[in-house]
Amino acid sequence: MKKILFVCSGNTCRSPLAEGIASKTLSDRTQIPTEVSSAGSSAFEGMPASQHAANVALQHGVDLSHHRSRLLNTKSVREADLIVTMGNKHMKTVGVIDPEALSYTVLLTDFCDETGDVHDPIGGDQAEYERIYALIERCVTAMADSLDGYERWKSEKRGKTGDDSGESP
Repeated sequence: MKKILFVCSGNTCRSPLAEGIASKTLSDRTQIPTEVSSAGSSAFEGMPASQHAANVALQHGVDLSHHRSRLLNTKSVREADLIVTMGNKHMKTVGVIDPEALSYTVLLTDFCDETGDVHDPIGGDQAEYERIYALIERCVTAMADSLDGYERWKSEKRGKTGDDSGESP
């Protein structure tokens, strides 16, 4: 089982959308058994998905009603086999937590026809969330289609060792 971790800032908009979309699409698009989760580099624990994110997701058949935010920490980074960030600053945070994890950390847009960060829609209107959903869906779908031959998974020799305290950096 490969574990994919999506990372954004607050874990209430972008990464929950990516997690939900991936949960819905991965089993149909890859032979690799996967488990998906999400976290935020500056999240408050236990927050629900933002109302706009939940609404747009539901319109696309993705239910975020049970989502609760969690803070990115050492344990979540080291347990992941692939970390997919929404922005470069999230990638830098992963590197602060565990520099070796950068070898299996990528930007979501690396998988699709976009470049750079996925814009944070927080504070935007429903239309902005719809645009971000469409971008995330396009990139997650492209990611799913490429996973069977993907080579940036965490190295098997690295394993899942390390500090399991779950503490933040």
